[in-house]
Amino acid sequence: MIHYITGGERSGKSSFAQELALEYSNKPIYIATSRIWDADHQKRINKHVSDRDERWTSIEEEKQLANVVKPNDTYVIDCVTLWLTNFFVDHKNEVTLALAEATKEFDKLLNIEANIIIISNEIGMGIHAQTEIGRKFTELQGWMNQHIAKHANKATFMVSGLPMELK
Repeated sequence: MIHYITGGERSGKSSFAQELALEYSNKPIYIATSRIWDADHQKRINKHVSDRDERWTSIEEEKQLANVVKPNDTYVIDCVTLWLTNFFVDHKNEVTLALAEATKEFDKLLNIEANIIIISNEIGMGIHAQTEIGRKFTELQGWMNQHIAKHANKATFMVSGLPMELK
């Protein structure tokens, strides 16, 4: 089962995903996809870690999600935006290559019998990116979000801490 959760920054996605995971399991697994880019980013990561109690197991995996997702467990993957950034940067901002590799990796999750809660961001709803790289990444994110939503069993859009069921 894949439950896709999307929304804007600070919309309550992570809290909602964690509460949902605890409904499925008393031993959920948190997969952090982020590389640490700077001190501010490390501070945000530390905040997310402190939000989880001893019931949680944390795994850091930048790209190969299917290598760490095992059958019959419950996972929160946080988040698609940072996961895609890893492909985008590794492919020197080439959208086609990054999308192909990320799509192939995501599709592996479809064959694993697990509860997978995957968090993303709706970055295309904000300010139009001022740089070409920013516009390319927004397109990449939008296409990947559509792919995940299409294959998800459930989809939720978070607005101001409130879940809106999409699917």
